[in-house]
Amino acid sequence: MKNFGYIQDNANHTLFLKRDGRRLIALIVYMDDIAITGNDTEEQLKLQKYLSQEFEMKNLGDLKYFLGIEVARSTTGIFMSQRKYVLDLLTETGMLGCKPADTPIEMNHKNAVDRILRYLKLALGKGLMFSNNRDLEVVGYTDTDWAGSITDRRSTLGYFTFVGGNLVTWRSKKQNVVSWSSAEVEY
Repeated sequence: MKNFGYIQDNANHTLFLKRDGRRLIALIVYMDDIAITGNDTEEQLKLQKYLSQEFEMKNLGDLKYFLGIEVARSTTGIFMSQRKYVLDLLTETGMLGCKPADTPIEMNHKNAVDRILRYLKLALGKGLMFSNNRDLEVVGYTDTDWAGSITDRRSTLGYFTFVGGNLVTWRSKKQNVVSWSSAEVEY
């Protein structure tokens, strides 16, 4: 891939990216499955041709299902969900006929697992909508407090990331140790 101008991502070694100004092509590989996406159709076709010369490949057309995620296209954009994955999980665990449950979850191990499965059944139709008329801008926010816990003086940090206006990653965590300065909280 490097010979073809792609750079392997540092965080995800199965992701290869090629940037040229505002044009971007991404190739993700998982076992014997690949997905190619981006905003440069000509480059996508070149990559497909290159890969099919190197490997035996079958083009399945527009992405419909990949790594447990269903992809549905419409005139308004792209909708991504894990409906099929959740239905398979509910079937495998014998919970397909369960009564759906909303949050919050009561905590004991078996009840918590059952409650999660029931919540997943309730959330079958939920997913991410990437609108055609929105820029797929990646925006991230992070914040920390310094010694915010009045009981143990530990700090809490958090972040969240949006892609095209959709929340895709988030985390909030209390640090394991007491930080001696506001700068130390962030490292």
